[in-house]
Amino acid sequence: MLDAGAFIAVENNDRLMIARLREAQRQSRPLHTCAIVIAQVWRGARQANLARLLQSVDVLPVDEPTARAAGTLLAKTGTVDPGDAALVLVAQNGDHILTSDPADISVLVTACGRWVAVVPC
Repeated sequence: MLDAGAFIAVENNDRLMIARLREAQRQSRPLHTCAIVIAQVWRGARQANLARLLQSVDVLPVDEPTARAAGTLLAKTGTVDPGDAALVLVAQNGDHILTSDPADISVLVTACGRWVAVVPC
């Protein structure tokens, strides 16, 4: 699972992040994110690195019940990023979330009872 920080790193041509994602793909580990995260990072056609990455990422939808649950989770934890909350809610037990904000993601993971590894990027 990729949060906005992972996408921003790729867009900024962060070679370490690009290598990590290539290695995950080489190991047949699927890359996922949620639609709200795409809204956080997409700014238009001049994002060639991001557009290339998105071709290999499964973008999970966020429906109204998930959006409401994300808002409730934000209220419960005192965190403020709806993309983070939605990402945690669409994550499956056993997933890894690659994030630039491990503190907030960890709080959200704990609060919703998911068994998800939080990996700083």
